[in-house]
Amino acid sequence: MTRLRSSAVAACLALALVTAGALSCGDVTGSSTSVLSIQFDSLGAPSVVVGDTLRDTTGAVILPVVHAFNFKGVEIVPAPVRFESPDSGVSVGSLSGIVVADSLRSTPARIIATVGSLQAIQNVNVTLRPDLIAGADTLDSLPYSLLDSTQNVSPPLTVKLTHGVAPNDSVVNSYIVSFAIVSQSNPQLGQLVNDAGKPSVIDTTDTSGMAGRAIRLHPLFLTSAVDSIVVNATAKYRGAPVSGSPVRLVLRVKPRS
Repeated sequence: MTRLRSSAVAACLALALVTAGALSCGDVTGSSTSVLSIQFDSLGAPSVVVGDTLRDTTGAVILPVVHAFNFKGVEIVPAPVRFESPDSGVSVGSLSGIVVADSLRSTPARIIATVGSLQAIQNVNVTLRPDLIAGADTLDSLPYSLLDSTQNVSPPLTVKLTHGVAPNDSVVNSYIVSFAIVSQSNPQLGQLVNDAGKPSVIDTTDTSGMAGRAIRLHPLFLTSAVDSIVVNATAKYRGAPVSGSPVRLVLRVKPRS
C-alpha cells in the first residue's frame, strides 16, 4: 500500500470515528477534488407532516445537509449531491433535497444522498398535522425522600397530540413537544429529565401520540415540606403554537410517609 493511499484510508477511518451522521467512504484517487467520504447530517426533525414539507419547530423548511471530504479530510464545497427516496409516502427534490410527504406510511422513509458512487441515508417518519395538544394527567404527585435520592424522580408529566376533532381524531406520532418548568419555589428544586434520568426538555410523541418528561426533585432546595412545580408543554406547527398550547402540568411534592 502506498503512503498516499495509507494516509487517505486513515483519514477515512478517522472521519468514521468522529462523525455522528450517516457516512460513506469510497475509493482513494489522490485528487483534492475527488470525494473519499460523505457525511449526511441528521435531518433536524423526526417527521414530516402529510401535505407539507419537512420543517423545524420555527416553521422553517429543513434542507438536508451533506458534507463531502477528499483524501486529506478537507471538505469539498460545494458537494455535488443528488437526493432521492425509494419509498412511498415522500418525494425528494433531486437537487434541493426538499422532502414532501403525500401519504402516511407505517415505517420511516429513507432519504438517500448520493455523491458520485457514494451514498448515505437518513430516515424520516411521516405523520399527520397536529391540531390539538392536551394533558393526559395534568396533576400528579411525588412522595419524596430525604435519604433515598432514587425515590425523587416523578412519573412522566404527559401530553397527547392529536389530528382532527374528537371522536374521529387521530394521534400524531414522531412529533416534537417542548417542556419548560415555569414555576417552582427555588430555581434548583426540580429539573426535567428523560426516561434515562438525563436532563432533557424535548420529547418526541410515540405511536399513541404521547410525550412526556419527568422531574428530578432536589429536596434540599425545598422551602416547605409540601410544594408544587408547574410545567408548560408546547407543540408548534409552522412556527405557531398548536391549539391547547401551552398545557399546564402540575407536580405536587410531599414527604414520603
